[in-house]
Amino acid sequence: MKVLSAMQPSGTLHLGNYFGSMVPNRELQEQSDASYFFIVDLHALTTVHDPAVLRAARRDAVRDYLAAGFDPEKSIMFFQSAVLEHSELMWILSTVTPMGLLERAVSYKDKVEKGIDATAGLFTYPVLMAADILLYDADLVPVGKDQKQHLEMTRDIAMKFNNIFGETFTIPDVQIQEMVAVVPGTDGQKMSKSYGNTIPLFGDEKAIKKAIMGIVTDSKDMNDPKDPETCVIYKIHQLFLSVDEAEALADEYRSGIAYGDAKKKLFETYMDYFKDMREKHASISDADIDDVMEKGAEQASAVAKAKMEQVKQAVGLI
Repeated sequence: MKVLSAMQPSGTLHLGNYFGSMVPNRELQEQSDASYFFIVDLHALTTVHDPAVLRAARRDAVRDYLAAGFDPEKSIMFFQSAVLEHSELMWILSTVTPMGLLERAVSYKDKVEKGIDATAGLFTYPVLMAADILLYDADLVPVGKDQKQHLEMTRDIAMKFNNIFGETFTIPDVQIQEMVAVVPGTDGQKMSKSYGNTIPLFGDEKAIKKAIMGIVTDSKDMNDPKDPETCVIYKIHQLFLSVDEAEALADEYRSGIAYGDAKKKLFETYMDYFKDMREKHASISDADIDDVMEKGAEQASAVAKAKMEQVKQAVGLI
């Protein structure tokens, strides 16, 4: 089984990235015959237009991945832009992708409504994502719930290509872990940098505490019973806990824990959980990152070049 996933380097990684993507991907890394994890810096250009910010974000994302337990001996890690075949395949796929398919993309409409420029790059984002996946004949792609439509579009594009030019691409399956598919942000919406509601993964301790203490609550009095099913603090806290631990915490909410105390408990759990990862994060050098990504790019390029030979044969370019 070949597993593929990616992370966009659009700023400091947060708790939603960790539980929504990094944890399930790390587990699949152990189960797969081949796994690919890469930083989609070409996708990031749809929203990041400061070169210094993008350079720093790319490096920070790799450091975060490595600190969170990704093993470059088991997974091929690389920058998307280091493998030119991603862009080449995107163009070929775009020639068979129906406009109507792209026009139905919910993510594009949501981003434009939130003020992101309606560029051609943003509109064709799903085609590049399809190229990212199909280039490596991925069998399984774990994604957050918000990316499910994009994976369905990838499948549609692959089937359209195969119908026209013959069996060329593997049709990937999507995996969504429902419990962590959408990690709530500090305002109760999906945790996202674009919403400004994140909790930093490896950020400054003061910034983490400020984010947690700023989680929205209702107007219940200090000792009133709280409903854990609707409380954002609890929904975030339970992600760190076993089933028994989560139920015990839920009982505290039903018994009337003060929101301030609930936030303090979450902060303590957060810092304990990430203690070892934070220490490893601080120990990873820029040279370590360069070494990992250069080796990964070489491995990924070999696979991508072979696939593009097959694609070019199929369409008549060679």
